[in-house]
Amino acid sequence: MKKILFLMLVLFGLTSYAQIDRDQLSLDISKADAANMEELKAFIWKKQSVVTVGGVEKLTTLNEISVDEHDSITIRNIDASTTVKQKRGIRGRVQQNTAESNLDYVGKALRMAMAYTFMTKGQLLDFFSKAEITEKDGIIEASAKDVHAKGDMLTLQVESETKLFRSKKFSSIMDGDPISGTIEYAKFKSGISHVSKSSMNLPAKDAVIRSENIEYLQRVK
Repeated sequence: MKKILFLMLVLFGLTSYAQIDRDQLSLDISKADAANMEELKAFIWKKQSVVTVGGVEKLTTLNEISVDEHDSITIRNIDASTTVKQKRGIRGRVQQNTAESNLDYVGKALRMAMAYTFMTKGQLLDFFSKAEITEKDGIIEASAKDVHAKGDMLTLQVESETKLFRSKKFSSIMDGDPISGTIEYAKFKSGISHVSKSSMNLPAKDAVIRSENIEYLQRVK
């Protein structure tokens, strides 16, 4: 039986997670991620987000993002607009309260997404210690539960050669509601990796948040 399993793995070009040094893999990935983050500190970029509810566009935001020398991420709001018309009187106040509540909900969801986007060395070590890991066609894929919260799930793809992220997919529970998201990475010609697009599904609000990072500009020294 073991021989048959081995032959199947060879046939499909798949490396089982049992053959991978988990600790070394997490260290290699965290090292590559840290080095890449150092390169990103030279840039300032914008994040454009669109929130749709029931498939209808309701809100767009534009933020400026940068990373300082202490790896702290600064997010500055540049612009925001909504298609929702302001009502008057009591209905207007109710509408305003609802809008603020929804904005808090969206903000909390985005902060949760950031936790999966930027993981520390210790978090990566813990993730890979319990992840199911496979490798095929130059891509390492790892999945694990209970990463940041009990019951959550994270699946990430990493380039075998560079140890840089290609994508992440997560699901979790927030305020009793299910949420899920995806994060896509791209590279500059120089090889520096960066988040290109992301999306979040908030079914309890019938809402979707789609974001794109644009206009990467090098800081003036």
